[in-house]
Amino acid sequence: MQTVNIHDAKTHFSRLVDAAAGGEEIIIAKAGKPAAKLVPIRHDRSPRRFGGLKGKVKIADDFDAPLPEDLIAAFEGR
Repeated sequence: MQTVNIHDAKTHFSRLVDAAAGGEEIIIAKAGKPAAKLVPIRHDRSPRRFGGLKGKVKIADDFDAPLPEDLIAAFEGR
């Protein structure tokens, strides 16, 4: 892990981004104190499993029924 000050980070930003994309973590310091971390993006490459929640989620039969008038009035500030 490398630490650079803000001025050097601005000057060499493109190089630092390339290093982070290659897996390196870079600490950016302000007045010698760590202020931010530049890290690579980790992509989740695992395949999605469709139907993973089947049987675990229940949607009420009246899910899309109109709301009661008093509740609509409360949302509208009446």
